[in-house]
Amino acid sequence: MNISKRGEYAIRTLIDLGIAQAAGRPLLKVSELARREQLPAKFLEQIMNDLREGGFVKSERGKYGGYRLNQPTKAITIGAVLRAVDGPLAPIGCVSQSSY
Repeated sequence: MNISKRGEYAIRTLIDLGIAQAAGRPLLKVSELARREQLPAKFLEQIMNDLREGGFVKSERGKYGGYRLNQPTKAITIGAVLRAVDGPLAPIGCVSQSSY
């Protein structure tokens, strides 16, 4: 199975957020995430919006704001993340879990 760049970036970002949370830094800015993973910041903002709408991350505004995980790391699956950012994974609609 091929994963899109959008899906790959989403997974890499969630891994970074999980590592930061375990290290005691629950909030990370998009600019910091983009710099760490060498990703385009504008594209990452779009991905973070999809992840926020999917319930994977929570955003906080303000000078010290940023993104944090909204779920425990063990509750996040790669399939769910890919569905949130790319849509159904099935090659045709009739075999999809979420789209018929």
